Amino acid sequence: MILSHEHKELYRTVKKFVQDELNPHAAQWEKDGIWPAHEVMRKMGRLGFLGINKPETAGGQGLDYSFQMLFAQALGNCVCGGVPMGIGAVTDMATPALARFGSPSLQQEYLAPTIAGEMVASIAVSEAGAGSDVASIKTQARKVGGDYVINGSKMWITNATQSDWACMLVNTGEGKVHANKSLIVVPLDAKGIDRKTKLDKLGMRSSDTAMIFLDEVHVPQRNLIGQEGMGFTYQMLQFQEERLFAAASGIDGLFNIIDETIEYARQRKAFGQSLLDNQVVHFRLAELRTEVESLKALTWQACEEYVAGRDAVMLASMAKLKAGRVAREVTDACLQYWGGQGFMWDNNVARAYRDTRLVSIGGGADEIMLGIICKLMGTLPSRKQRLANQAAREERA
Repeated sequence: MILSHEHKELYRTVKKFVQDELNPHAAQWEKDGIWPAHEVMRKMGRLGFLGINKPETAGGQGLDYSFQMLFAQALGNCVCGGVPMGIGAVTDMATPALARFGSPSLQQEYLAPTIAGEMVASIAVSEAGAGSDVASIKTQARKVGGDYVINGSKMWITNATQSDWACMLVNTGEGKVHANKSLIVVPLDAKGIDRKTKLDKLGMRSSDTAMIFLDEVHVPQRNLIGQEGMGFTYQMLQFQEERLFAAASGIDGLFNIIDETIEYARQRKAFGQSLLDNQVVHFRLAELRTEVESLKALTWQACEEYVAGRDAVMLASMAKLKAGRVAREVTDACLQYWGGQGFMWDNNVARAYRDTRLVSIGGGADEIMLGIICKLMGTLPSRKQRLANQAAREERA
């Protein structure tokens, strides 16, 4: 994709914001286990960062998704993964469906103040028994008067302790699991919501992740996004931007980790020469750089398809899959060259090693991405064949 002057200026401005406003505080936010979401988002809202590809009628800029991709890539210069994830949860996970399918009044009530940085949002899909298997969610919403009354729980919710509202997937009917779900904007200060159970994670420490319990929570029916029963479809569409964001936001961080490792290996002396002078080291770093460049090319190819209005599901799934695997490869290999220093908790490489592990889990695990790719390649066995295979296995047992 050919980038315009406007693309490059957006990238430069966001990267400067990351370096000036996020990185100086990242270590403390990691220790605190939370980032000041409202404070940061208000600053970003004033700079116009939160509605890049959102409708102008809600205060957005109305630009195509290639600009949002550069925003995500620039965020990757943050020295921790939790803050970019918290920001991305608002811009690319909780708001795409509302921006595309929400009523004008619902957009004015929730999307516009979120774009302005006055509200923080969460995406609430996963449950303790339904992670990548979205169709298995149990949270229910029944109609009472003019409200939905919601009961259930949500798990692993980013920004949950600070968010003003959540884009929540719930069951609103019976019947087929792909046609009985809806997306509803749920105010998180509503009576009956408990979100105090903060989760203690391996990585993404600066991101406040929590469980949300809902006990007879009343939400106006006007908070329905789009049509009732279309929630699963809307969420699958929403996942495309989440997966592109995940891939794009990892690129610069991996480049930075490689560059930091090169500099450290150049200075570190062992057996009479720098570590970098060993062919096995500088060849391996060249391989890692090539892998990240390949990820970047794949991610941008997926973006081009998405911007052109073509089906980008396969490429977006491939980019998400590749992002998680390349991140594990790069951070593991680089940490090895840091030796004992790499095993220190506050080392940037060690933090990236912990943080990037989530890429292969959240937003659809690697196995889900492989299943999507296989389905689109036509290599998955038919339902009839799967049942026959299962019957044969049971007979042998």
